[in-house]
Amino acid sequence: MKLVVLTGIPGSGSTTLLNKALEEVDYVHLNYGDIMTEIAIEEKIVDDRDALRKLSPDVQKEIQEKAAKRIKERSESENVIVDTHCTINTPSGFLPGLPIWVLNELQPNLFVMIEANPDEIIYRRLNDDTRSRDIERAKDVQLHQEMNRAASMAYATLTGATVKIIENHDNHLPSTVSKLVDVLNK
Repeated sequence: MKLVVLTGIPGSGSTTLLNKALEEVDYVHLNYGDIMTEIAIEEKIVDDRDALRKLSPDVQKEIQEKAAKRIKERSESENVIVDTHCTINTPSGFLPGLPIWVLNELQPNLFVMIEANPDEIIYRRLNDDTRSRDIERAKDVQLHQEMNRAASMAYATLTGATVKIIENHDNHLPSTVSKLVDVLNK
């Protein structure tokens, strides 16, 4: 069984790409934030996902680790792809999306990073009415993708996983889905 972590900054198209690829591969899709919310609700700590970020950092870390254990357990009997953030761009700097206590539990086989040109990402964000996103300049988008690359290689160093970067350019969805499917089936 394989455990794959799929990441991409907001607007990279990672969710769209993943949903299309899941039509062609035998993987269970787990969203890390959804698993954390599920655990926190079960433990009667929160009522909804938005309340998670208001918890103390220590409680959040505890829930993060429990989520990693739950995901790892699923990966022992099924191929699992975890949809999460490699880094989170916060007002005080970039925050690792997969801290060491999460990586120690997950021990993924592969990190797949979905990237696009900064201009494509900005355009996608501007045309997505379903989300409320900060407007960023192309150089800020590029920096976030570079930070994801650096973080994913650090994560791979700690886990022995490989890192695959897939470019998701506008008007190339079928060929990009095919690339992701090929990587997942190896």
